[in-house]
Amino acid sequence: MTEQELIEKFESENITLASIKSRIFAYTIDELIVSFIFMVIFMEQMPSEGNIESTINALSNMISYVILLKIIYQTFFVWMYGATVGKIIVKIRVVSTVDFENPNIFTSTIRSIVRVFGENLLFIGFFWALLNPKRESWHDMAAQTLVVNVY
Repeated sequence: MTEQELIEKFESENITLASIKSRIFAYTIDELIVSFIFMVIFMEQMPSEGNIESTINALSNMISYVILLKIIYQTFFVWMYGATVGKIIVKIRVVSTVDFENPNIFTSTIRSIVRVFGENLLFIGFFWALLNPKRESWHDMAAQTLVVNVY
């Protein structure tokens, strides 16, 4: 879909892009949810003594599990509902620029992987959305998606 066709589609269907503020709020909610899920799953593997060093070592050994959990969470919810729990609460959703529907499983997976990658690079992938007129972050550009308001 060309840029002009995209603009016409937005205007004809009264679609507006989600604000950066609402995206940050949804991100925060999702991070809290993923953190809670991680704690529930891995609580038994945390050291029982109150030593902060052993806790940090245990968490650093589990970083790949955190990344995998984030990718699964993002992929599943964006694929099935077009939005994560945070996005649902904030009333925004992810749409494919190809057909304005929920992204398919492949697109959702690509978006999730690039999202975690951009997050781990000091959020540069997210800050990109501040400079982009369509508010596309790296993961939106890679997956050809946009985050829009829900009415």
